[in-house]
Amino acid sequence: MSNFIWGVVQSAFQFEMGDPLRRNIDARSDWWHWVRDPFNIKNDLVSGDLPEEGINNYELYEIDHRLAKDLGLNAYQLTIEWSRIFPCPTWGVEVKVERDSYGLIKRVKVPKEALEELDGLANRREVLHYLAVLKNLKKLGFTTFVTLNHQTLPVWVHDPLWTRSDFEGSRARGWVDERNIIEFVKFSAYSAWKFSELVDFWATFDEPMVTVELGYLAPYVGWPPGILNPKAAKKVIINQMVAHARAYDAIKEHTKAPVGIILNIIPAYPLNPHDARDVKAAENYDYFHNRLFLEALNRGRVDLELDWNPVKIPHLERNDWVGNNYYTREVVKWTEPRFEELPMVTFVGVEGYGYSGNPNGVSPDNNPTSDFGWEVYPKGLYDSTAEGAEYGRPVYITENGVADSKDILRPRYIIEHVEEVKRLLENGIDVRGYFHWALTDNYEWAMGFKIRFGLYEVDMITKERIPRRNSVETYRKVVREGVE
Repeated sequence: MSNFIWGVVQSAFQFEMGDPLRRNIDARSDWWHWVRDPFNIKNDLVSGDLPEEGINNYELYEIDHRLAKDLGLNAYQLTIEWSRIFPCPTWGVEVKVERDSYGLIKRVKVPKEALEELDGLANRREVLHYLAVLKNLKKLGFTTFVTLNHQTLPVWVHDPLWTRSDFEGSRARGWVDERNIIEFVKFSAYSAWKFSELVDFWATFDEPMVTVELGYLAPYVGWPPGILNPKAAKKVIINQMVAHARAYDAIKEHTKAPVGIILNIIPAYPLNPHDARDVKAAENYDYFHNRLFLEALNRGRVDLELDWNPVKIPHLERNDWVGNNYYTREVVKWTEPRFEELPMVTFVGVEGYGYSGNPNGVSPDNNPTSDFGWEVYPKGLYDSTAEGAEYGRPVYITENGVADSKDILRPRYIIEHVEEVKRLLENGIDVRGYFHWALTDNYEWAMGFKIRFGLYEVDMITKERIPRRNSVETYRKVVREGVE
């Protein structure tokens, strides 16, 4: 397919900072505060590595774009960071809000006057920076994919330390609070107004269920706000769905470009396929982690109470394409319902498989595991992408890669996963692109710089990009040969 998309991905927080003079630090995001919190560091919730010591893509983006071009790629995916554009609150900018019979936000109208007011509040330097980045990509001939929320939030939207210490008293609780839907719509409308001529594909969210599962149901994994609060998790799910739909509408006011959402569709397999309870656990995992968003945004079928009784809400059926971030699978077994508010959570991952393996070992099925301990399981890319395609929208594999600092697993990983892409196409599945995570090493959230995903190693002192030659040449060859 001559029009197949081949690309690489970056997110703002993980790649941008690191200039030696500390001129381009973004100290206004929730993750900035989270990773330097003494309690988090002392208790090994985060690594202690700091993003301002990172790879400095903010200054070196032209180098990275050229590396991507030299690989033969035709697409590049990046994030416009909300906290850079609006480091201070936008609450005072008035917009019109309408609700439906369920009390959900049905429409947010951002008039020209509001956009002009937002323009006065925006950080001019950061707006010009992203314009320069996007113009350079277009000059090099790339198709541009832009994500508006890749996990991080402005600290005035989400203060994770305040929220963790005083959940009820915090006035910056992120997606728990409905008012932040309106602020996200303002940011989305402003971004489309400013950048739409340079953006070919928009994504509202990247992996919204990660925010839910790691932030509110797994307090010891190092993800903000690090609390156990199933009731809040339920609100975050619904509020992110509404935020996507309303941001979709706002973006479409300024462009005809496709607007989608990026999910980490994870195929779940029962530990014992002959045990009805394990089979049910896998079904419930799929419904909770994958289907809630897929059903709501592509079919308008919304499970408001998370009780397997969706209702039809047409104004949430807003989606042009599905992104699938795939790294590995889950193998699950049955457990009794864990949370009264989330009765479908009757599953637990089995140690050794999927995301629960030992670093640099093998899974119980004798599949290799990465530096992260994640099991290499290429078939899962086929199964997860096919699931995303069931909803009648084109699917792009928006992240796929492996943590492999010694470059032992990555070449084979690329080949085997692209083979699954070929199999998808042979079977008529509408998959239109593949993005590798990542072009370069980066800041891997709570794990800091320990985990290396890059085709190019980065010397954290000099910021030099050093090719991991086997992987670089493998990906270049795969792109050159295509998927036909």
